[in-house]
Amino acid sequence: MAADEPTATGRSPTGDTADALLARDARLAGTRLLCIDGPAGSGKTTLASHLESELRSRGVGVETLHMDDLYEGWGGLDASLEQRVLDQVLHPLARSEPGCWQRYDWYAGRFAEWIELLAPDVLIVEGCGSGAVAYAEHRSLLVWLEAPQELRLRRGVERDGSEVLPHWRAWMDLERAHFALNSTKESADIVLSSG
Repeated sequence: MAADEPTATGRSPTGDTADALLARDARLAGTRLLCIDGPAGSGKTTLASHLESELRSRGVGVETLHMDDLYEGWGGLDASLEQRVLDQVLHPLARSEPGCWQRYDWYAGRFAEWIELLAPDVLIVEGCGSGAVAYAEHRSLLVWLEAPQELRLRRGVERDGSEVLPHWRAWMDLERAHFALNSTKESADIVLSSG
């Protein structure tokens, strides 16, 4: 199903996804964890923004965590990422404590400030790797979003500039391996496409 097409219910996938999420139990103490995964450039950040707006319009408290802020650079889709997400965000929230995560500064090439994350009703984690098996026990819903490779590359170059194209191609190899290892698309509760 395309991410912007009405469904059989006559609603958008955003509305249907919000319904599906809110029908699920909170598995992260009192927080429902919604993960939006898929290859780079598929539209995950845009979908997360739409879902955040939809949930807020229903009176649901929402925070969004972008995996781009957590990767340790272009090679950051690895086991150390998963451990950071668990240690800094998911495990504290599961104990009904605030999370506190460290933002990666892409320009400085190092981790920067720490950011506190109080437990919301819904935590949206969007980005490549957000659907890792390591997070499954805490997750209420996993959405997989995909788009054709040519479109994804074009979006990446438009957003980040043509000088990052070699990094994007290397990243695509990393994400393919990660998705295969975690069976991410096969584990998704909802599969959408964009473009």
